[in-house]
Amino acid sequence: MRNFMGTGNWVGIFSMVFIILCFYFTLTFFQYLKQGDARLTRQSKFGAVICLGVGLLIPALYNLYIFNEMIK
Repeated sequence: MRNFMGTGNWVGIFSMVFIILCFYFTLTFFQYLKQGDARLTRQSKFGAVICLGVGLLIPALYNLYIFNEMIK
């Protein structure tokens, strides 16, 4: 029970947080698009893309690291 919150669990938690943030920025993107605010629309779209990218890259990079460590 000592290693209950290992690295793999934290990677999953951070990934889910970034995917939830992506969903939030996507919803605000549609809200600002409806309002016609170009600056906030662009910022929300940028935030959604960055959060989705980070949310998908964190587990991929961690899996590559684990794969390389197992190969050694």
